[in-house]
Amino acid sequence: MLNNRRKFLKKSFSNSFLAIVGWESMISLLSSFSLHENNLTENVNINFEQKPLPYAYNALEDCIDATTMEIHYTKHAAAYAKNLNEALIAEKVQKEISLEKILANISKYSVKMRNNAGGHFNHELFWQCMQPKTINNLPKDNILLEINKSFGDFAAFKKLFSDAGKSRFGSGWVWLVKDESGKLKITSTANQDNPLMDLKEIEIKGSPILCLDVWEHAYYLKYQNKRADYIEQWWNLVNWNFVEKRLSIK
Repeated sequence: MLNNRRKFLKKSFSNSFLAIVGWESMISLLSSFSLHENNLTENVNINFEQKPLPYAYNALEDCIDATTMEIHYTKHAAAYAKNLNEALIAEKVQKEISLEKILANISKYSVKMRNNAGGHFNHELFWQCMQPKTINNLPKDNILLEINKSFGDFAAFKKLFSDAGKSRFGSGWVWLVKDESGKLKITSTANQDNPLMDLKEIEIKGSPILCLDVWEHAYYLKYQNKRADYIEQWWNLVNWNFVEKRLSIK
């Protein structure tokens, strides 16, 4: 009996409300809600989604195991993409602003933007810097010439880069960058920072050419605490053709 009375009152109220405002006014009101919701994101850049991996999860065996790759891509990296888009909406970042431009002005944004814009950019580059294991995987052409010019030879470069990864305290990244003068330099950054960021903590700034993820989740299932072994095996995976293309970017 009580439920019937509630249904009757609810229906009577609805009919009375429609009678007062009219159908046209009701449609206009509902449309305004919809338009307002769309306006929240129509000018906001929320297009920084994960790209598909350029290889299968097991394609980097036996250097990086399939389980690590799957978790790394679908959990860790996916979270950065999701949280980045949340930050873009919250901070009303306009569509025409590129991710590189956001990173170049990251000091003006929130900590959430810094962590997730960096995390998304770093991982998207990292996937491209690798390919299935290749025997005698060495650079050639212009990238080899530039490495020799900046570091003496490839062996010296490899040692400096590897040492930067081994000595990075805690979580972070190792980078080969091209600075404003066009010279190649090696640096490392903590957490999800990178050399594009306008932060005083970034000792060497430049355009990233090659990067290595030395967060524990990138290697711990297979290598446990042996980061040095992971780094040594990683050299078999470097996609030097991609690095060559990055080198030519102005």
